[in-house]
This record gives sequence, C-alpha cells and structure tokens, in this order.
Amino acid sequence: MQHELVTLPDAAALASRAADIVAGLAHSSVADHGRFRFAVSGGHTPWAMFAELTEMDVPWSSTEIFQVDERVAPDGDAVRNLTHLHESLDRVPAQVVPMPVTDADLEAAAGAYAARLPDAFDVVHLGLGPDGHTASLVPGDPVLDVADRLVAVTDPYQGHRRMTLTFPGLARAAQVLWLIAGEDKRDALRKLLAGDRSIPAARVQGGRSTILADAAAAEGLGST
Repeated sequence: MQHELVTLPDAAALASRAADIVAGLAHSSVADHGRFRFAVSGGHTPWAMFAELTEMDVPWSSTEIFQVDERVAPDGDAVRNLTHLHESLDRVPAQVVPMPVTDADLEAAAGAYAARLPDAFDVVHLGLGPDGHTASLVPGDPVLDVADRLVAVTDPYQGHRRMTLTFPGLARAAQVLWLIAGEDKRDALRKLLAGDRSIPAARVQGGRSTILADAAAAEGLGST
C-alpha cells in the first residue's frame, strides 16, 4: 500500500488538518452518492479532530459513523470509544452505528455488526501503536489471520477483549486516514512506510492512504 506522508508541527495542527480533510471528503461523498460513511478508531487525537469538525460545515444528517474497534466494557464506561464519540458528537445529527460489545454472544454480535457495514467506507480513520498495532489488530493475536470475516473479537489486550474490523473489513476503505502523534510511534511509523509486515499496521490494504504525523513521530522522515 502506498502512503502519502504529511508532517505537521504538533498534535493540534494534525487534528486541524484531519478535520479539513474529513469535511472535504464528506461533502464530495454526499455529492457523489448521497451518504458519507466514516469509520473511526479510538484515541485522543480523533477527539480533537471531532471538536474541530463539529464547528465546521459538514453534512451531518447524511453522515454515518461506524466504529473501527471497541473494548468489551459496559455502556458509558470511560474506556469505551463510543462514550467519547457520543460526547464529541452530541451537538450534531450524525448517525453513530455502535459495535454491540455488551451482547452476551460476542461472536454473533460481531457477525451482526459486519452485516451492517457498507460495501465501502468513504474514509477509515486509523491510529498506530508503538508496537505497530492498528485498530485492535495487535501483534500475535489470532485475529490477524482472519480472512473470512469483516469483524472479529480479539484475545484480551491491555485488560480488555476488543471487537475490531479485520483486515478484510479495513480493505473496504476508499480512503485510509492515519493520525499518528508522539515520538514513541517513530519506529512503528518507519516500519509502516517501509511496508514492513512484521507490524500489523503494514498489512492494511485499501484505496488511498494518507498519513498525518506530527513532527515528533515523523522526525527524519520528511513529508510528501
């Protein structure tokens, strides 16, 4: 997968540029096919992006927001990505499609969520962990080898099982937008750009790929 790397001074500038890109893609998607389908990962950087987006001209009533991944935890729990999504979007009429991680049968719930996914996402937002994970596709997890499902449930990671889009699920992205901040991501970012499949992130496939990285993460890598 070829990546366009854009280096920005800091996390605030990264969030602002991401918001500009997403707003533009939202308008073009709605003009082209009537909906904007956006899949979002967790983390602090997307919260900052949404804070900017909610102040912008975005076709929210035609926007569907899906989750890339989610921790198995109760509704309203602070560790849930959904909790922060609702907090970020409480003033706009976007439709949020939550992962059903409170269902008793998580495997069946993953299948049900997969059935709700669009044939293509207009944008999939991804982050990058220092260990090279993205979404909840972490090194060594059996989910990395799932090829016949769009959504799956992981082994425990940092105290929680996760529901996540698999590599086939992520491959439905017309545009992948990576937001990467912090010097602890520098080595993983180098491997991602090199296509080093020893890290899960480098196995992601999709349409176009744009990496927005702050100066700390991208030191010595330049920009395109």
